[in-house]
Amino acid sequence: MILVTGGSGLVGSHLIKQLVANGNIVKAIYHSTEPSFKHNNVQWVKGNILNVIDLEEIMNNVTHVYHCAATVSFNPKNKKQLYQTNVEGTTNIVNACIDANVKKLVYVSSVAALGRIRENGMITEEMKWSETTSNSEYGKTKYLAEMQVWRGIAEGLNAVIINPTIILGAGDWSKGSSEIFQSAYNEFPWYTEGISGFVDVEDVVNAMIVLMESNISEEQFIVSGHNVSYKKIFTLIAENFNKKPPHKKVTPIIAAIVWRLEAIKGKLTGKEPLLTKETAKTAQAKVNFDNSKLLKVLPNFKYTTLEETIKRVCNELKQKYNL
Repeated sequence: MILVTGGSGLVGSHLIKQLVANGNIVKAIYHSTEPSFKHNNVQWVKGNILNVIDLEEIMNNVTHVYHCAATVSFNPKNKKQLYQTNVEGTTNIVNACIDANVKKLVYVSSVAALGRIRENGMITEEMKWSETTSNSEYGKTKYLAEMQVWRGIAEGLNAVIINPTIILGAGDWSKGSSEIFQSAYNEFPWYTEGISGFVDVEDVVNAMIVLMESNISEEQFIVSGHNVSYKKIFTLIAENFNKKPPHKKVTPIIAAIVWRLEAIKGKLTGKEPLLTKETAKTAQAKVNFDNSKLLKVLPNFKYTTLEETIKRVCNELKQKYNL
């Protein structure tokens, strides 16, 4: 019996579909609305990873756990929720895994936990979060969550951590990394020269499954297919949607003005700002991620080409939203 937390999220939903396609029996936690995906081998369970009583019951007969549940936000007002879900929630999952004697845990962290604002070289798994190299509370909470997994490992838990870069997939395009596709579809005119890592959600899922089924433990791996500019990503998506690509360059000064205006707009409307101080800084940075560690331990693993990923995701979103 495999447990997936965050079953309704981008990674969790794709993971569940792949697991059942492989013939596995899955128990999946959702928080509020039960996902529409139904399968005889999927048992949806409403639960909260902050509730240890819930978790104790949910862990019955569970042998393997994929911990995908997380709050992803770069809005300062969501600081409390970030710490609750990402740190306290992961602490509870680790404790529940130890109590239930699960065989293995795969935890989905983020490259933000490594301190991603580093422009003097490739970011590797050896790097750790610090005040000077991370500009987000989100990154700090993911780092602290990792510390809980390492604590669990020290207590005898068999576990692996993955650190994906920006994940490209056909999720809810009104939030998370899938917002990139909605922005390009709406012909968002601005671009930056910033560079980051990007990875296909299917590649993330495949890496998770292979690592779970392997003898690898007490390790963490950056999962990143390509280091490319935001401009290239937005242009490729726009072209696949037959939309006008971005054509106005964002300078640091413009970014500083925009995030401040967005902050004011967010306070007046109550809506999440499109740009925050943290995301403005990240979008300007030129950051490269070293993906060689995973490829060395999994020599048969291959990343999907960027063009193939974007073409598939755009087609899935066209179908999903009747575009």
